Amino acid sequence: MAEKPQNAMTQAVTTRDGRNLAYLEVGDPHGPLVIHNHGGPSSRLEARLFANSASKNRLRLICVDRPGIGRSSPQKVRTYSGWADDLTAIADALGYHEFGVTGWSEGGPWALAAAAYIDPLRLRHVSSIAGGSYGAFGDNWAADQLSKADALGGSLALRFSPGFRLMYATLGITAKYFRGTYVKQVRQAVNDYDQKILLQPDDEATFGEASAECFAQGSDGLVRDSTLLYRKWAFDVTAIERPVHMWQGTDDRLVSASINKAVADRMPGAVWHPVEGAGHFVAVGSADELFGVAAEELGWMSSRSRRDPDD
Repeated sequence: MAEKPQNAMTQAVTTRDGRNLAYLEVGDPHGPLVIHNHGGPSSRLEARLFANSASKNRLRLICVDRPGIGRSSPQKVRTYSGWADDLTAIADALGYHEFGVTGWSEGGPWALAAAAYIDPLRLRHVSSIAGGSYGAFGDNWAADQLSKADALGGSLALRFSPGFRLMYATLGITAKYFRGTYVKQVRQAVNDYDQKILLQPDDEATFGEASAECFAQGSDGLVRDSTLLYRKWAFDVTAIERPVHMWQGTDDRLVSASINKAVADRMPGAVWHPVEGAGHFVAVGSADELFGVAAEELGWMSSRSRRDPDD
C-alpha cells in the first residue's frame, strides 16, 4: 500500500529557456537521485505511489510534470532529445552529476529516450515499466496489439487530430470532476492483480489525484505528450547498448507484454523482467524490486553522486 508523504511539497526547476518544471520528491533526501517519468494521464503526484519503496531503498525519487501537464510550463515544440536535456537540467539543479531514470506506462518511452540521448557516465540506471512503446519501430507499429482505447487513440493521433483532442478533453473532464467513475472505469479494464492494488484506499486515492492533476492546465499537454508516443520515435532503440531494465506484467491488459518484449528483443542493452500474472500496475506491485535494482546500480556511487561545490 502506498503511503502519502505528509511533508512532500511541489517544487520547481527553471530551465535555461525560462520554463518551470514542477516536481514532487519522496524517499531519502540524501540518497542517489532517480527521476521518475509519470504515466498518462498522470502527473508528479504519482511519486506518492512509490514513497515507501523509495524510502526502503534509500533513494531520492523525483517525479516531474512533463510540459503542459500539472504545474509545468507548456512547451509547443516537444522532442525526446529536448526532454533528455530537461532531465539533465533537473539533475544539475539538484546538485547531482550521476542519476537514474525510470518511466511507467506513457513515461516508459521518455525513459528510453534518456537512455538514447544522455551520456551513460551520467545516467547510471534506466528502467522502462510497462512502457507505451507505440512508435518504437514506426508510426503506431503495434496497432494490432493495442487495447481498444489505445487503438482508437493511435488512429486519431495520426489521422484526425481534432478527434484526438476531443477524446482527451473528455477524458480530462471525467478524471477531474468524476474521479470515482474514472477509477472505476480503469478497474474494469485491468486484471485481478491490478484491481487489488486499486482497491487499496491510499493507492486508489493517489492514482485518482495524479490522473486529475494531469489536466490542471487542460488536455493540451497530454495530447502533445501522447502524439509523440504514437509517431515514429526520433531515436533508434536498436542502437541502445547500455543496460536498460524492461519491467512488464505478463497479464497487462492496457499495454500488451508482446509490445515491450519486441522492443527488448531488438534493443542490445535490454534486461527483461517479466512479472508473472502482473498487470499494468506492476510498477506499484513490484516497486520494492524495481527500485531495489535502481538502488543497487546507483548505490555504489551515492557518496560521489553530488557535484563538488567547487566544480
